[in-house]
Amino acid sequence: MKTICIIGAFDTKAAEHAFVRDEILKRGHQVFTINVGTLGTTDLFSVDVEANEVAAAGGGELAALREAHDRGDAMKVMSMGAPVIVAQLFGEGKFDGIIGMGGSGGTTVITAGMRALPVGVPKVCVSTIAAGDVGGFVGAKDITMIPSIVDVAGINRVSRIIFARAAGAICGMVETEIPESADDKPVITASMFGNTTACVNMCMEQLTEQGYEVLVFHATGTGGRTMESLVREGLVDGVLDITTTEWADQVCHGVFSAGPQRLDGPGEMGVPHLIVPGCVDMANFGGMETVPEKYKQDDRIFYEWNPSVTLMRTNVEENRQMGRIFAEKANTAKGPVAFLIPLRGVSILDGDGERFCDREADQAMFDAIKANLRADIPVVEIDCNINDAEFAAKAVEMMLGLIGQK
Repeated sequence: MKTICIIGAFDTKAAEHAFVRDEILKRGHQVFTINVGTLGTTDLFSVDVEANEVAAAGGGELAALREAHDRGDAMKVMSMGAPVIVAQLFGEGKFDGIIGMGGSGGTTVITAGMRALPVGVPKVCVSTIAAGDVGGFVGAKDITMIPSIVDVAGINRVSRIIFARAAGAICGMVETEIPESADDKPVITASMFGNTTACVNMCMEQLTEQGYEVLVFHATGTGGRTMESLVREGLVDGVLDITTTEWADQVCHGVFSAGPQRLDGPGEMGVPHLIVPGCVDMANFGGMETVPEKYKQDDRIFYEWNPSVTLMRTNVEENRQMGRIFAEKANTAKGPVAFLIPLRGVSILDGDGERFCDREADQAMFDAIKANLRADIPVVEIDCNINDAEFAAKAVEMMLGLIGQK
């Protein structure tokens, strides 16, 4: 028997959560309830944690929120409080999985709480907005989003199906035992992009032969955030950061930014970290029509990777800025860190004579890294392209060396 946490606005959606609660109890599991509704509570079932506790954890006071009648401010406070409460209760062993249902406001608060839980903890959210772009709600965690089809407003012939299936889903998740492995290996994460696939594949093959399990993350914003979230959860023994292109999107406001915290996780956790300026020659946009007009007027170099992805070559100043940032991130690292730099191109497109080949821009970044870096952090420059076998071999050698230092 497991315990499933039900989190939701019990002031307006009590009947819907009561239905899910009954379905869970039918399966022989226990429930633990958290109310995030600021307007009141319910007498349909017992509530373990009331909204005043959630508001207080978010730095607010429930009575004041009610009096202000400001829904936006109330959602902000509850979204700050929910992660605190959920993480605390999970740490105390109060539940094994979590489920909630709501519209846009409820989804915001519910998923904020779910994102505070480690990867692997079952999480299900039934939402009116689950059929759209839910990246901001899921973040870097394994939240299962189920479209509610109809509004989360009453039990009817459609919602009955959706809610029952959702209850079955969370029950099935908590009932499932994860198979144990007798040959679990130390984990190295690697960042990859289409333009660095050859390098990462070679590194992965060599590291696998050395007894490591390599987890590859596509550097599309979500990939970088997810990789670093696993690092912060203590699941990673080394980070082979071959593809740091998400910083190009952060600087150029492209579509694959992982946010300003990218490159922080390994250093904060003291995890060995090899940093490579992979694919920093390109910022990513959607179709050509989505590229900001200012870039088109600046006579920039573009490449239509496919009809939905347009790559823009980064310039000298953008590369210099990234170099400073990379150095600043590495300077704060608590564990072993080093840089490996390919002098003949940071991607396929930056190879000698290729469309994005710009050695002045590349060198601006390399110089900025070295000029701003702590004196004790190694920087190795190698006269080849990032996808050459020689480079991959050196990356593996340095990664293993950093792990040895740890």
